[in-house]
Amino acid sequence: MQNPGSTTPDPVGRFPARERFADGAQYIAGRLREGTSGRAHAVTDPATGEEVLTYELAGADDVDAAVAAARAAFPAWAGATPGERSDALHRFAAVLADHAEDLARAESLQCGKPLKLTREFDVPGTIDNTAFFAGAARHLQGRSAGEYSGDHTSYVRREPVGVVGSIAPWNYPLQMAAWKILPAIAAGNTIVLKPAELTPLTSLLFAQAATAAGIPDGVVNIVTGTGREAGERLVGHPDVAMTSFTGSTAVGRRVAEIATATVKRLHLELGGKAPFVVFDDADLDAAVQGAVAGSLINTGQDCTAATRAYVQRPLYEAFVERTAALMETVRLGDPFAAGTDLGPLVSHVQRDRVAAFVDRARGYARVVTGGEVPQGDLKNGAYYLPTLVADAAQDSEIVQSEIFGPVLVVLPFDSDDEGIALANDTPYGLAASAWSRDVYRANRATREIKAGCVWVNDHIPIISEMPHGGYKASGFGKDMSAYSFEEYTQIKHVMFDNTAVVRKDWHRTVFGDR
Repeated sequence: MQNPGSTTPDPVGRFPARERFADGAQYIAGRLREGTSGRAHAVTDPATGEEVLTYELAGADDVDAAVAAARAAFPAWAGATPGERSDALHRFAAVLADHAEDLARAESLQCGKPLKLTREFDVPGTIDNTAFFAGAARHLQGRSAGEYSGDHTSYVRREPVGVVGSIAPWNYPLQMAAWKILPAIAAGNTIVLKPAELTPLTSLLFAQAATAAGIPDGVVNIVTGTGREAGERLVGHPDVAMTSFTGSTAVGRRVAEIATATVKRLHLELGGKAPFVVFDDADLDAAVQGAVAGSLINTGQDCTAATRAYVQRPLYEAFVERTAALMETVRLGDPFAAGTDLGPLVSHVQRDRVAAFVDRARGYARVVTGGEVPQGDLKNGAYYLPTLVADAAQDSEIVQSEIFGPVLVVLPFDSDDEGIALANDTPYGLAASAWSRDVYRANRATREIKAGCVWVNDHIPIISEMPHGGYKASGFGKDMSAYSFEEYTQIKHVMFDNTAVVRKDWHRTVFGDR
């Protein structure tokens, strides 16, 4: 049985959501307001099941108002110099740093993440990402200028797209807000972001910080509503030029279907089922540590989390045994308690979904450890024990489907060819890792595994300077890095006739003498 850890909360207390969002959970044209859907929604603390905020959901009118605010703000923001946008983003990073503790507490409260994780990972990563795009704002440029056709000079302009409509998931609300908003506004766009209705708190704080930093009203807007009402209205809105969506592949297909009707630019970061390939020359202790950390990060609610460990047969049984033993030392507890390693899932609905996957797997695989809802002090929260499943078939549900919980499945393989083939044998291709001391073996894995990121002898770290995005059913487009910056621009070819008089030769060639 896993160590339950401490259930004594941090003495400073949880984030005061009711007080901070008394005016509503919509942020449009620089102010908080209530939604107009006529339907209330509760944000709950998944560690206790207690309600922390009730707000009015956004309706179609709120989406229209947010898009109108973004559209009105676009000309001036797009017309600002790169240096002016850069300065604003540098101020934005400073405001976020000043409010780091509020951001960390709000993220822990709404998601159930351990406070040490939000303090050391989510919030610093967001501030770093803001600083990165502050610098990137000054480095947007065309590829070349030159004479490619007689006396004509051509060059390329990169211009903002317009109003961007973005939809973010509930697993990393703060970081997803940053990944959507920052490259868009750094490039001169304005944005309407719809966070998940379960977890709106840090998106709202992020938008308020943008205003405090001097970013004009209407550049960053937040509408908090359901996907069916607010999300579909945003994606289909005729004044939205681009849609960026992060979430499941199934919902991504629906987003693409709606966006196609108005021929919008699309950016999709979808599901994942990351393989964790351990070759027989790997450092076993390092691989076990990596597997536990990589599979349990954010309680497994991470599209890049290690979910399928393929272990070459000589190491297989030892890997299963040691991974199970290490999982059993993980301390579940209150996210605000200093000794907590792992918090609850985001909701009881998600906890029950994860439990159902494991319960169905008992008929065809071996649950080595976990697979239970803890009792005692944690029984009211959405907790689930870290779970290791072995000996499932490659085509089984638990291997092929995205679970999004603290569950790692382990399967053996024999040859290197087989290990790489198994790693590629799902519809997804977001992330993967390969574990080997042999540089040639590892390099082969990085070439042949079809994923947007392949780590070697590690699993999960990300950095602002490098892109994040998938292959296959994991979507297309990149977050973070200069690659994501370019996603939010459109390319214009400009061509000048360099002669001093109007040229008529070309017109004669086409039309003859007139």
